[in-house]
Amino acid sequence: MKRENIVLVRKASGEEEPFDPGKLKWSLIRAGADEELAYEIVANVKNWIYPGISTKKIYFRAISVLRRRKTFSAMRYKLKQSMLELGPTGYPFENFIGKIFKNDGYNIEVGKIIDGHCVSHEMDVIATNGTEQILVECKYSSSQGKQVSVQVPLYVRSRIDDIIRKRKELPEYNGMKFQGFIVTNTRFSLDSVEYGKCAGISLLGWDYPEGNGLKEIIEREKIYPVTILSNLTKKEKVILMEQGIVTCSQLKEDIHLIDQLQLTKRKYNALKKELNEIYS
Repeated sequence: MKRENIVLVRKASGEEEPFDPGKLKWSLIRAGADEELAYEIVANVKNWIYPGISTKKIYFRAISVLRRRKTFSAMRYKLKQSMLELGPTGYPFENFIGKIFKNDGYNIEVGKIIDGHCVSHEMDVIATNGTEQILVECKYSSSQGKQVSVQVPLYVRSRIDDIIRKRKELPEYNGMKFQGFIVTNTRFSLDSVEYGKCAGISLLGWDYPEGNGLKEIIEREKIYPVTILSNLTKKEKVILMEQGIVTCSQLKEDIHLIDQLQLTKRKYNALKKELNEIYS
């Protein structure tokens, strides 16, 4: 039996790995492509790739074929890149994570300065529900090759402990349970995962925990970032994000939020159609 030639491709981290057609096929199916279309796109990519090509270029090749065939599926496949575009500061990402906790029934505060026992701290997101309060540190990156190192949970653990010590002295927090949380749109190093487990800090990364990472939550709850929309320019998306409008659901619930963009009638209708496709 003739063996297929192994083609090494370059990941965002710079490491090389064999091109995996099954992995690409599965990611396309998860994005909404049927099996026949997924096979077609994989065959297209296999006939085109060459040794040393970046996974980013493979992604753009696959997305271009998928976009021609299935607009909404292409949007879902673009999700990871869209999360990397929630910048240039980390504030839109903090707002986005706040929306995820709000969707789970928490009362949300974003970017608050609060007192610790020793010093004051800025918490990216504070999520409160009944007698539980989650103190969230958000680590946004515009580069998918980055990892959150163990220094981050070490630092966050000390800050959380200082805040908890102060709040346990205050009567309004009597009986309150506190939880430290770190969220990133990329990944955690192995050491940071091990320390998080040992130190009692919850971690949420792009694909961590397995089966319930940020990607799965976004797709399951349909909390898509505005950066995923193809009918808005980068400048228009930045204008919305600066106003705290970071999710497609915010626009779907109140389409008048885009009035400030002064879109043409044609573009306005195209955007409404795109939002309807997302939430149909």
